[in-house]
Amino acid sequence: MKRYGMSLPINGVPLNEHKDWIREMVDLGYTDLWGSEAGGQDGFTPLALASAWAPEMRLGVAIIPAFTRGPALLAQSVASLAEAAPGRFVMGIGTSSNVIVENWNGIPFEEPYKRVKDSVNFLRKALAGEKITESYDSFDVKGFKLQMRPLEQQPPILIAALRQGMLKLAGRVGDGAILNWLSVEDVKTVTPFVHEGGPNKEIVARIFVVPTADREKARAIARRGAAAYLNVPVYAAFHEWLGRGDQLEGMWSHWKAGDRKAALEAIPDEVIDQLVVHGSPEECREHIERYREAGVTTPALAILHSEDLRQSIRDLAPH
Repeated sequence: MKRYGMSLPINGVPLNEHKDWIREMVDLGYTDLWGSEAGGQDGFTPLALASAWAPEMRLGVAIIPAFTRGPALLAQSVASLAEAAPGRFVMGIGTSSNVIVENWNGIPFEEPYKRVKDSVNFLRKALAGEKITESYDSFDVKGFKLQMRPLEQQPPILIAALRQGMLKLAGRVGDGAILNWLSVEDVKTVTPFVHEGGPNKEIVARIFVVPTADREKARAIARRGAAAYLNVPVYAAFHEWLGRGDQLEGMWSHWKAGDRKAALEAIPDEVIDQLVVHGSPEECREHIERYREAGVTTPALAILHSEDLRQSIRDLAPH
């Protein structure tokens, strides 16, 4: 099946009003709905609602931070949604960032690679119904067993990955990788590391879209979104690794100096055009298709801004 996803929640629409939007997305040909967890709604509730409203759709979360729930609670949340949507839920886990983990949640952001690896290994055992007493590198679990009927089908577990180490981990212990804030050419750089773990790994990419033919307006909106992410240390390191250090140095230096306006202006148009899809609906769909040709198996669209969000969802639907 050729997958084509849209992000949840829908910006500006309360969760209790999502049903009609989701039912229309089914009719439009979207196959997937992908949630996330940062500073708004949690990663599981919008998908739990969608599981009842759209039994035809696959549901994924991109991502749940490995740090912000204890291992047992994380297993309970994953198992509950997998039970609500049997065979239709994909779990995405990742390090998140020091901003979300440490600044917002008061949890030390230490040894993130080990925390993700340990969480995936723990989840595999917990979801299989094992009673777990084990010392992992980043946490200990003593005597936990899920108190619910074993799942008939375990959900795939994908790992959010930026640089080489995590990409290889996604291929080795995960069922694939979740990518974010990268260009079509970047996909060709990162996916071979995932496929070192096997040929049939899923590659999900959160693709940011500003569906307007007004290029200057699109770039202005995209700059705000890009700056919010690319100044976070893990994303700054990612783009430096990808070879954009010289192009983004101006933004980073102005941002550190506290001059947000100059930082935005310092992001080259070329970088914005690579990282954010914009243009007419036809141009956007063509750009998204290039991601697929580069190795993305599941595009998950995230509309950064639209004057008419519902019409944009219609315009961007698969043809």
